[in-house]
Amino acid sequence: MTERVVLVARGRDRATRPGGMGVTLLVAGLLAAGCTSTAAESEAPSASPSSSTSQPRPVLLALSVSDDQDGVEPGQSVTVRAEHGTITEASLIGTHGTHVKDDLRSTGTFWTTTEPLGYGKTYTLTVEAEGEDGETVTEESTFTTATPQRTVGVSVNVWDDETVGVGMPLIFTFTGAVPDRDAAEEALAVTAEPETEGDFRWFGDSSVIWRPKTYWQAGTEVSIDAEIYGKDLGDGTYGAQDKSVEFDIGEKVVAVADGETHELTVSVGDEDERTMPISMGKPSSPTPHGTYTVMSEHNGYTMDSSTYGVPIDNAEGYRLYVDYAVRLSHSGIFYHSAPWSVGDQGHTNVSHGCINLSLADAAWLMDKSKRGDVFRVTGSGGPELEPTDGWSVWQLSWEEWQA
Repeated sequence: MTERVVLVARGRDRATRPGGMGVTLLVAGLLAAGCTSTAAESEAPSASPSSSTSQPRPVLLALSVSDDQDGVEPGQSVTVRAEHGTITEASLIGTHGTHVKDDLRSTGTFWTTTEPLGYGKTYTLTVEAEGEDGETVTEESTFTTATPQRTVGVSVNVWDDETVGVGMPLIFTFTGAVPDRDAAEEALAVTAEPETEGDFRWFGDSSVIWRPKTYWQAGTEVSIDAEIYGKDLGDGTYGAQDKSVEFDIGEKVVAVADGETHELTVSVGDEDERTMPISMGKPSSPTPHGTYTVMSEHNGYTMDSSTYGVPIDNAEGYRLYVDYAVRLSHSGIFYHSAPWSVGDQGHTNVSHGCINLSLADAAWLMDKSKRGDVFRVTGSGGPELEPTDGWSVWQLSWEEWQA
């Protein structure tokens, strides 16, 4: 908002205020004279203390809203600043007498609202302040907040107090298209300790992803504040509700599946911890190669080919229950327990694209891993993993991500 400045000056010319141009010239003249002053000048009487002392000034108020202003964003605080004086009383009252919560700082020079305003509402701001000159000033502004044509909410792919893996991207999904992407990004704050460099990238009109430049550092504490309520997101679209989440980055766990050796190596904290036999996608349905991110974990899951377009009654169709399953992509790539292929694990790729493990190995890995862990596939003979297939944001370099 643009602040409206209200200057109240009674019986004084601002151009002659002490500290103005006249004082500067006087000082410059005295410095230029130095030791060459004439006798007459040296005998001139010195300035009296009262003539060099600043006079008390009237209070100067800056209001963040103007009288009769329309379309004020409800999510933005209404503020008042005072110069050359203090705010003695201020209030923001709604049409029906609702008093908006506020805060007057102890210095008395700054006042602000502390709760959001309603959409399409009229409010009156009343401020009383006293200047250095002892004069009291009262100002009043009546304004109306914006009325949205539509509102959109936002969700985030992490949960409050969750511990996630070092590869976790932060996905903000809006309930509708966002016309002004810059405004949306400004409303989304990601704060990390230690500080972590990252950036946004949009995937469609309603989804934006924030990822760090490199993998998160284990132990990082992260806060998300999606403060979209009352924010103008373009073309009459406003945010419906704020969203806040706090979570932690856990131990670094990386799994690498090699389709040539038919082995899966799991490292914890950059130290190899376990290698186990696997079977990946057969030649007719090879596993896409690239860097996946663990999306979800399931104790008991039905693998159904119809979910990605292959009917169950098709020659390549299936519907199988498994004890342990972890999703790696939207297209249906999982690592999961597959007791029926234990004889092929470590020797031959026979799956429909998933990474098959024994019951014991799948249970161990799922117990060790978490959402956001990194899972890489190499030597599969399959196509390259698409960055949009699941949370596969690490398929793009940092330069590509920012492009």
